Amino acid sequence: MDILVCVKQVPDTTEIKIDRETNTLIRAGVPSIVNPFDAFALELGVRLKERYGGTITILSMGPEQAKAALKECLSVGADKAILLSDRAFGGSDTLATSYILSSAIKKLGKFDLILCGKQAIDGDTAQVGPEIAEHLGLPQVTYALDIDVKDGDVIVKRETETGYEMIKTKIPALVTVVKTQFEPRYATIKSKMAANKAVIPTLTSADIELDLSRAGLKGSPTKVKKSFTPSAKKSGVKIKEATGAASAAKLVSLLDEAKLI
Repeated sequence: MDILVCVKQVPDTTEIKIDRETNTLIRAGVPSIVNPFDAFALELGVRLKERYGGTITILSMGPEQAKAALKECLSVGADKAILLSDRAFGGSDTLATSYILSSAIKKLGKFDLILCGKQAIDGDTAQVGPEIAEHLGLPQVTYALDIDVKDGDVIVKRETETGYEMIKTKIPALVTVVKTQFEPRYATIKSKMAANKAVIPTLTSADIELDLSRAGLKGSPTKVKKSFTPSAKKSGVKIKEATGAASAAKLVSLLDEAKLI
């Protein structure tokens, strides 16, 4: 079974700070990690490989430093990794990003299953995975807790607001993964050393025969107009008079003073 997992290197959100003058992220000194939902998707992929055999390819779009995240994925069970990196990709929104990733997937060959984390923790859009499926014309199942394969079908245990449901679709397919009931495995010293020696190829827009009008800022209909830090709210006022009637009268008085009634 040939599996492709899309991953993204993201800033560790527990360390993110915002410059209150420019309202932009302070990235200096902020560590980068493999997007947690992508790590769960990879763990599901590795479990499927252990059960049914096959290979796992990791695909990521980002700067050269993203190779560190790819090597981390290699150390926990992936077989090969590919980085998409080009200045032409800069400023891509989810639509442009999914187009770039899907173009690379077409170039790399056919896969039985494409796995993505349900969303990246830096953008929280949950759009890229489903958009890749649309570009490739593949059936998709979102919010997967677990996956099995039987008789050419992929069977997905899907998370819902009230529990879960079982969905079956034909292979090839794309599945997005939530936080599962099992944690991603840790690398061993041996696997880390092997991953650090791995040579990860970098593909550019020319390598995947990209239509540049659909990539980067040119291909991104979504524009970020403004980002800002929410202002701190003042603490509320607790009204606790001797009786309920007195508390109600006090509340009316305060609302009148604030010109709210």
